[in-house]
Amino acid sequence: MSYERDNIRRMRGYTWGEQPEDADTIKLNTNENPYPPSPRVQQALDGLRTEVLRTYPQPTAEPLRRRLADLHGLAPEHVLVTHGGDEGLRLAMTTFVDPGATFAMADPSYSLYPVLAAVQDARVFTVPLDEAWRLPGDAAERLNGAGARLTCVVNPHAPSGVLTPADAIERLAEALDGVLLVDEAYVDFVDPARQHDLTPLVRRHANLLLLRTFSKGYSLAGLRLGYLLGHPGLIEPMLTKTRDSYNVDAISQALGDAAAADQDYARRTWDAVRTARAALAGGLAQLGIASVPSESNFLLAKIPPAAGITARDLYQRLKDGGILVRYFAAPRLDDCLRISVGTPEQNQRLIEAVTEAIHDRATD
Repeated sequence: MSYERDNIRRMRGYTWGEQPEDADTIKLNTNENPYPPSPRVQQALDGLRTEVLRTYPQPTAEPLRRRLADLHGLAPEHVLVTHGGDEGLRLAMTTFVDPGATFAMADPSYSLYPVLAAVQDARVFTVPLDEAWRLPGDAAERLNGAGARLTCVVNPHAPSGVLTPADAIERLAEALDGVLLVDEAYVDFVDPARQHDLTPLVRRHANLLLLRTFSKGYSLAGLRLGYLLGHPGLIEPMLTKTRDSYNVDAISQALGDAAAADQDYARRTWDAVRTARAALAGGLAQLGIASVPSESNFLLAKIPPAAGITARDLYQRLKDGGILVRYFAAPRLDDCLRISVGTPEQNQRLIEAVTEAIHDRATD
């Protein structure tokens, strides 16, 4: 006998990225920051006493909430601190999408979205991206026609790394009948010359949420800390009704505050990733492997027939050699590898391994 709800029994769960089995494996498959967190995080961790674990943490992470509000030029009422960015997604789904109602997303996109929709027993409506990895011009009309209560858009997009400009996001928010959540997990790696910033939009649009995470830009993927920015009318019901009680522990609050306080350090790592990203794209191009122009901390590299090896086989060859990258057996992606940007040394080892794989196939 199964005690699961029918929709849970029918659904498939989220598939996470592979974890290395030894310390020598280069992990370029889950888009972590290759650089360590700010030294202030270590100092904050060293200064924590076990006594703080005896009592419950600050319920709404108020000091960190104020820190983030100041960082983005907003009020604390615009901020909700979450247990990882994924909790922010779950809260939005739970709060704004009725069971049986429609959730919408771009295709392809983050594979957790349809999982959360299935848990909520919501219908999933997808809008295929065009050849440039952007939403089509009639996206809002399609989404409204489908009755989408919540639409999630990753920006920069995953898995391509393409950035949708702020004016296009604003037009979409203006046109949508439902809530628009822009998943900005990778926004810290956008070239600052673009002056890309969506945070002012949350004051102007009552249906707009921005999702941020400490996992990528602040090198804290192991901590599970994120936050939402949005109109107080969206933040308040999640904060006071659907959020788990004491959802962010005391250690995460303290370390997140330390990381957010050291913007100079964070920006140096972001700049280092951007520099390494350009070098990695150039190295792949010299091998005849083009990648989509990326504003994230990864590249979507298309493996051409001329390489003499398929994307799937190259993924396996790299894995056997101690380098993990991401392969998606899905339409539009099955001839590609998503490669996280590592340190220059890690990226060079990847280039050497790809070069060797192509050479070996050519001489078979």
